Amino acid sequence: MIKIEELGPGTGEPAKSGQKVELKYRGTFPDGKEFDKGSFSFVLGSGQVIQGFDLGVMGMTVGQKRRITVPPEMGYGSRGAGSAVPPNATLIFELEVLRIS
Repeated sequence: MIKIEELGPGTGEPAKSGQKVELKYRGTFPDGKEFDKGSFSFVLGSGQVIQGFDLGVMGMTVGQKRRITVPPEMGYGSRGAGSAVPPNATLIFELEVLRIS
């Protein structure tokens, strides 16, 4: 199960499966070490991102900020992600939705 912490409100309709969501993010480990940051867009619920990320973004609105904690089984699991994310890592993402279409 992912943990969701609301950091700031947004406006408009909540994002739902099938919509394109553009956001800014910062990914860290529980010790605070950053492994990634940037912005990108993806189709919510399409399997383009890890399961925990999809679930954490679902229902967000434009401008909303959230911190999600993703357990390994909803992240990269036992395979990790190259040299950036080791196997069985818990991931923390700070998210801000820029656009929903």
